[in-house]
Amino acid sequence: MHALSRLAPEVRQYLLVTGNYWAFTLTDGALRMLVVLHFHSLGYTPLQIAALFLFYEIFGVVTNLVGGYLGARLGLNRTMNIGLGLQVAALLMLTVPAAWLTIPWVMGAQALSGIAKDLNKMSAKSSIKLLVPDSQQGTLYKWVAILTGSKNALKGVGFFMGGALLALLGFAGAVLAMAAVLALIWLASLLLLKKDLGKAKAKPKFRDILSKSRAINILSAARLFLFGARDVWFVVALPVYLSSVFGWDFWMVGGFLAAWVIGYGIVQSFAPAITGKASGQLPDGRAAFAWAAVLAGLPAAIALGLNSDLPAQWVLLGGLMVFGALFAVNSSLHSYLIVSYAKEDGVSLDVGFYYMSNALGRLIGTLLSGWVYQAYGLEACLWVSSTFVLLAALISIGLPRHTSN
Repeated sequence: MHALSRLAPEVRQYLLVTGNYWAFTLTDGALRMLVVLHFHSLGYTPLQIAALFLFYEIFGVVTNLVGGYLGARLGLNRTMNIGLGLQVAALLMLTVPAAWLTIPWVMGAQALSGIAKDLNKMSAKSSIKLLVPDSQQGTLYKWVAILTGSKNALKGVGFFMGGALLALLGFAGAVLAMAAVLALIWLASLLLLKKDLGKAKAKPKFRDILSKSRAINILSAARLFLFGARDVWFVVALPVYLSSVFGWDFWMVGGFLAAWVIGYGIVQSFAPAITGKASGQLPDGRAAFAWAAVLAGLPAAIALGLNSDLPAQWVLLGGLMVFGALFAVNSSLHSYLIVSYAKEDGVSLDVGFYYMSNALGRLIGTLLSGWVYQAYGLEACLWVSSTFVLLAALISIGLPRHTSN
């Protein structure tokens, strides 16, 4: 604590925001794996388990839209702390006796967790904009990439943690242990996080939740299709395919997906180096188009490979690794552009609107993943994915070039 007090105020706040975000992400990843494993053991089908997370995604859309407004009015410290508090409540909802763990009850807990997650993410991403001067765009890109990449890597660690806690403590014990630790972090955050961080000087009106910036509207539309392209095959179709076609058991599926998410997060952290920051280049609209265009053909190539004489496992798993790396760069680049484009006064309004599009893309992808896979199979999901990435690339043509100082 003494070492923390000696740091510059901006660095201290960044570390507190990042620590909050990390703690939340670990419990978020662990909770997802706990729910999946526990309800799978009770005999639920993959599609029924996916339905448990439907409210998580729906409420994420609403939260990002309204959360940006609340962040600008109340301050990002408060929205971040509200998010942590709601996650503690969501975890405690799942500690009830097993007879109470009905589908509506679990969906309600997941709705609360979805609200908490997007309040936390919006607050963390918006805070960084306020802690880095506008003149230091390279530093901003690096900090956003580290925050985004570490979050995804920790979500993968959370998957492993969820499985381990379930084996050691059982479902109720695991959830209670996570709630207790997160409650302590929440109390520390209430005491240490700077008051009024991100509070807009001019009180925003509710109609301000819709962005008036052309660049942010274009980037938000591209983000919707980018994340729809990932989740249309990753959320339901891929786990079910690995289980039913390759005969993998649930631990193999969960472990592989966790490792994929960790690798994806690590690549995100190095995105500034990959996109040329070391040579003084900062990404702009052209970079967003170029990286999306490179990604667009890959899902279609995987689909064609699955219909060829090539070994299906090598085609799918190899393709998935390349997709993860390219998608990670696209995602990190987008995360920097939104924070860069956002107005400093009331930054959470712009960031909240953008992540609402992100959540809507995930929701559309999740719903299509179940329906398209059930009706037409994994190859059809991959063709939809390629179409979505192509749309994201074409939309990105309209983005402005980012001028570096």
